[in-house]
Amino acid sequence: MPAISSSSSRALNAILPLVASGQPYEAHQKARTFASRYSKSGQYDTAIDVLFQSARELLKIGQQGSGTDLTLFLLEVYESKDEVVDDESRGRLTQLIALTGSSGSWRKTIIDRSISWSARHGDCPAGDQDLHHYVGELLYKDGAFDAAEPHFLASGKRDSARSLANMMVEWSAAGGAPGIFALRGTLPYLQNGNIIGARTFISQFIAQVVSSRPNLLSPLQTSPLPVTPTSEVTHTTEPVLNFCQLAVLTCQRANGEKNKAMRENWVRLCGTYQAKGGVLATKEVRVTLQEIATLYFAIPPPRTQPDNPLGAMISSMLGGGVPGGGAPPRRMLSPAVSGPSAPGLD
Repeated sequence: MPAISSSSSRALNAILPLVASGQPYEAHQKARTFASRYSKSGQYDTAIDVLFQSARELLKIGQQGSGTDLTLFLLEVYESKDEVVDDESRGRLTQLIALTGSSGSWRKTIIDRSISWSARHGDCPAGDQDLHHYVGELLYKDGAFDAAEPHFLASGKRDSARSLANMMVEWSAAGGAPGIFALRGTLPYLQNGNIIGARTFISQFIAQVVSSRPNLLSPLQTSPLPVTPTSEVTHTTEPVLNFCQLAVLTCQRANGEKNKAMRENWVRLCGTYQAKGGVLATKEVRVTLQEIATLYFAIPPPRTQPDNPLGAMISSMLGGGVPGGGAPPRRMLSPAVSGPSAPGLD
């Protein structure tokens, strides 16, 4: 039986034996009753302990419905207490998420509510980075690549970028051009101003995809080409992979309208690769690249900006405003900072 704190011992001594004796319904009802009483009297920590331990034991015996219900009640108490995101509060949730299992919609419900709580009570408007990373890894291991993708992107951590790259390489092996999957990681990171994330992602992606598919290496340049003392480009036979590498390097050296050479390089880079046709020439990608041009190089958007489904998806995924809510102010930055001072990065 798990350790019981003195403040919650009375309740848990009445609840946990019911779980052990095969009476989950009775245990669930008692847990709700005790926790409600504690919460209403302002004894939030006791209510949290009762709900966490009760939910954990119920989930261990496969009672997903009851365990999920108590977990959501736990999050309500978090809100009432204004519980901040820290290792302990996050750790309770990750334990319960792991125990919930992948069947049904129970786990997704807990994940969504947990992310929402962490967005309100943590430092990141898109949700706690470590929580996003944990969820991404969990879903990745389950083979739920499409569900893991937005969590890795929203996390923005280097480890998340590496995991996303590994996952995208696995995903591309099931069918589809690797360049499409490289774009799905590179563009959102760039659009969110996360140069380190974009650089980490594309470097890991290229290393892994070339290792698994050596035929992608260009016969004209079989070894990486150094560009700066800390950067290199691996020339491949797929233009989109080459574009992603060059796009990250160009944005890394941007400085708004002050660095005219980089502005010209960006325009030339996009024009050259879009002239080849393919995914880079599609409307959605063109609009996203225009937004990146405005963000990094202060290149104004066209007067009539078409709808951008990819941009809307990325904005929503990373905690941006609701599409259609009026034109937002133009974002610009100078992300030529690659050290640890860059915000929101590990």
